[in-house]
Amino acid sequence: MNRMHDLTPSAKVTGRISLDGKDVFDKSIRLTDLRVRVGMVFQRPNPFPAMSIYENAIAGLRFVGVKDKSFLQESAERSLRAAALWDSVKDRLNAAAGTLSGGEQQRLCIARSLAVEPEVLLMDEPTASLDPIATKQIEDLTQQLKEIVTIVIVTHNMQQASRVSDNCAFLLMADDMAGELIEFDRTEKIFNNPKDPRTIDYIQGKFG
Repeated sequence: MNRMHDLTPSAKVTGRISLDGKDVFDKSIRLTDLRVRVGMVFQRPNPFPAMSIYENAIAGLRFVGVKDKSFLQESAERSLRAAALWDSVKDRLNAAAGTLSGGEQQRLCIARSLAVEPEVLLMDEPTASLDPIATKQIEDLTQQLKEIVTIVIVTHNMQQASRVSDNCAFLLMADDMAGELIEFDRTEKIFNNPKDPRTIDYIQGKFG
């Protein structure tokens, strides 16, 4: 969805993903522009460890050329508040990002993505490396953030998928490494009355 697969020569794409009515695979789209509109949070927290908490929060804005100090300061506070991190870091913004806990680092990465005001936020197994307490904090945060940004979360945790999502898509990789969208529906429908027997089998843990 943010065309990171462009970096993988063997990757293939079929179908269409539209953002505001335009196919994201259209070659006229500048990748920098697309990746501002479609933010990304990875499995493992990846703040820039040598940079301060503040510099991490505004890194995306600096990348796209924003230099206004007042705007950067306002954006840092706004995004850190949105990521439920401001209260715990407001008095140590100049501390290195590596001094934060794992859960705080992941929220800092979320804040960094939110600072550029994306339309979509991709979250790839965002709690995979976190303990249960930090996991709940991130899950609670997604419930708040979905009011301001569309969130697409990838998870292999069925309980998590049922807790945090409004709609659910089941994708399955075939033997030839080609991915297939098996079905998509409201989360309640997918978990309680799916159409495809492969969805039922996966939810019940018969494979996966």
